[in-house]
Amino acid sequence: MIVVGIDPGIAITGCAIVTDNKGRQSLLYSDAIITPSKQNFAARLSIVYLKLSAILKKFHPEVAVLENLFFNTNAKTAFLVGQSRGVIQLSLFQNHIPIFEYTPLQVKMALTGYGRAEKNQIQIMVKQVLKLPQILKPDDVADAAAIALTHCFSYKMNLNIK
Repeated sequence: MIVVGIDPGIAITGCAIVTDNKGRQSLLYSDAIITPSKQNFAARLSIVYLKLSAILKKFHPEVAVLENLFFNTNAKTAFLVGQSRGVIQLSLFQNHIPIFEYTPLQVKMALTGYGRAEKNQIQIMVKQVLKLPQILKPDDVADAAAIALTHCFSYKMNLNIK
């Protein structure tokens, strides 16, 4: 299975493609889609859309995973990230890639077994599971890999239940 994990943002969108082959996960690709803050917002959304679309066409993931976001303080940030999520979902839909979502709690539980794990603990687990020489940077890319791994682990558990 090839899974693309995406951490949506407008300044930085993290993207990681993880393969799961018989329970062994490996990192196929990771990068950050960065948009210049001086560009107008529509141009920044276009950059996210076009770069993600190119990645999807190159790697042909079977599923996509996004974090189910929750904002309780900054409505402006939520609105901007929501628009980025919209162009991401459009790109995924146009490439016929099913979308799954997990909450931050589900990601933390899947990777550490502890729902209040710190970001650094998640990054260390991503590094260990994927057998990487160092922690993925920036944080958005590590988060994208974490959400992809969460699907790999959750998908396997769901198959075992049936």
